[in-house]
Amino acid sequence: MANKKANPKVTTPKFDRPVDSYFYEMDQGLQGNKTVYALGVFLTFFSVMGLIWMIPFPQLAFLERMQAQTFLNWGSFFIAIVIYIYLKLAATLSYAMLFTIGGMSYLIVQLEYVERDHGLPAWMVFVALALISIVMLFLHYQKEQPSKKPVSFLRLVTVGPIWLWSKVFQKLGWRY
Repeated sequence: MANKKANPKVTTPKFDRPVDSYFYEMDQGLQGNKTVYALGVFLTFFSVMGLIWMIPFPQLAFLERMQAQTFLNWGSFFIAIVIYIYLKLAATLSYAMLFTIGGMSYLIVQLEYVERDHGLPAWMVFVALALISIVMLFLHYQKEQPSKKPVSFLRLVTVGPIWLWSKVFQKLGWRY
């Protein structure tokens, strides 16, 4: 009778914060090329934020009187919601994301200037980036052999930005 190897059960460690559990699942499930994930997650987040930014915002009289109509758009609400959710998950990482979103906002405004000067419409750039990055992420995600438990694609896209920042913080030895 052949001696069969016993499969030891792998237990998931217990975490104090939900974000640590999410990061652990992502680390275990995403064993492939992290550069592809980083690029895909960054471009997906940037393009979604850009598309939301491009949705026309109603011209409100009180904003026009205060000359503040250019500072409030649907992107502002998106940023506020995202930062609030990330703040609840990991405060330090949400601050890093706030700086990242600031840089992305600058790039979005620059694309608006290009469009204003008769360049390519910004929404077309964001649609193209979204399609390319989502397809790239999805194909790479599908190509990987699921190890223990596959990470949901939606979690990759939503929690992925702060997961990337957590990797930077770990390399620098900073707590989050």
